[in-house]
Amino acid sequence: MTQSGRFTPPSREQILSDIERAFAEDVGAGDATAELLSAEATARATLTCREPAVLAGRPWFDACFRARDPGAMIEWFFDDGDAIPAGAVLCRVSGFARALVTAERSALNFLQLLSGTATTTAAFAAALAGTGTRLLDTRKTVPGLRLAQKYAVRCGGGVNHRVGLYDGILVKENHIIAAGGIGAAVASARQLHPGLPLEVEVESLDELDQALAAGVDRVMLDNFDLPAMREAVRIAGGRVPLEVSGNVELATIREIAATGVDFVSVGALTKHVRAIDLSLRLHLD
Repeated sequence: MTQSGRFTPPSREQILSDIERAFAEDVGAGDATAELLSAEATARATLTCREPAVLAGRPWFDACFRARDPGAMIEWFFDDGDAIPAGAVLCRVSGFARALVTAERSALNFLQLLSGTATTTAAFAAALAGTGTRLLDTRKTVPGLRLAQKYAVRCGGGVNHRVGLYDGILVKENHIIAAGGIGAAVASARQLHPGLPLEVEVESLDELDQALAAGVDRVMLDNFDLPAMREAVRIAGGRVPLEVSGNVELATIREIAATGVDFVSVGALTKHVRAIDLSLRLHLD
């Protein structure tokens, strides 16, 4: 799978796995309607974006069409990560007509979902511009499309948090309760997985003190109000990065950043996505 613009997508194998699942649920044993078309007929299609957006998902879009027609030609006029004006022609596709109509829905589903993620991310990232605070995603993703959505977050100007439960440790309230306290949880984590980054979620300034004393790599401030965030920044004194999480909205993210925290994580980037309005119009040769 070729790199799209300035952002590196997941592996070719991952993208093909994504589209295979999409075709399994949409095409199944075959596209009964596409059989109405001649097997030799060729066609061209124009893809238009009907609203302002940030583009993301080209590798999945391309892979859908080429899985049905390896010779399909796709001419793009924008890269992933580009801001798209309403009414812009994104690309033109040509190939066998049957392949184009069969792949259309899956290709658009990927592109409109991932562009929606990138567009939402870009709005939050713009609100943080000039603050020094970085925007993080979460694990609140569409099941089966985590790597795709995390790619879209990067296209929108965000930064990826851990991918899953395996590549970083985030000790939360229930872990702390089960382990017998922050100190005990951190000690166990260091013993079991010394090479993984270790973050602890805290719900009070007292828990922040415990996390700092335990020697964590990062602290997540869960549902702190603004005065408590400012005090947490003062207490931490730059010893570890601080991340804010919980009830973060576009209207409030900049004042959160003004407290001096290093990161703000926003679940809405990937779980409150509204698909971008795209139109693919076919023209027979």
